[in-house]
Amino acid sequence: MSAHFPAMLLTATAFTSSISSFLLAFPALFSIVNPFGAALIFAQATAGRSQTEIMALARLVSFYSLCLIMASLWLGSMVLAFFGITVNALRVAGGLVVAVRAWDLLQSPETVEAQKEKQALQGGRTVMAPNWADAAFFPLAMPFTVGPGTIAVAIALGSGCPSDEPFWAYTIGTTLAGVCVVAIVWAAYSGADKLVSMLGVTGTRIVSRMAALVLLCIGVQILAAGVQGFAIDMWRHLLAIKLHA
Repeated sequence: MSAHFPAMLLTATAFTSSISSFLLAFPALFSIVNPFGAALIFAQATAGRSQTEIMALARLVSFYSLCLIMASLWLGSMVLAFFGITVNALRVAGGLVVAVRAWDLLQSPETVEAQKEKQALQGGRTVMAPNWADAAFFPLAMPFTVGPGTIAVAIALGSGCPSDEPFWAYTIGTTLAGVCVVAIVWAAYSGADKLVSMLGVTGTRIVSRMAALVLLCIGVQILAAGVQGFAIDMWRHLLAIKLHA
């Protein structure tokens, strides 16, 4: 029994790490993507299309969005290493981006909706495009669904595994969070017309404000982690100088 105890402890630690990383990543990604608010604009962007085309477009946009989020989660740390950017620097920058975006959405969701609508509709060309698949990646997947803010958050999450937690368990949690968010995007886009009639503009803005508050807290948390990381690194550097003096 004692021989199996370390393995059981490791499994329990890995499971806890996966759950905690999921609980961190899911609200962060969900809040910044805001599937319900985006679905209202998606309904406008696909007005005049048949239900079959809308369903197919929703699947394609969700697939591209999943690829973008997974690439950011899995390969973000490699990109940072290539450009010589530290995780702490990304946390500070990403936290600022997320916090500023959340504050704008909390204060004036109408302005954010107008910006997203402009990205999605592209002056009306999205609806009038002969081949609806041409608009699936750009502008509907990027930057409408997965924009720079989402990519920054995903990279910060993928590169933010604590040193005392198993990396693979942390990665499983963040990956599941990304998959769940994209699944909600697919469901919201597929039933955009029903969602519009159920929530309406007012209901969607209430949901958006609630998500913005959560997103603001997450942005501050990411920013604080980056500042804390810089402070710890500076303290260790000063200690090393003192020891060698």
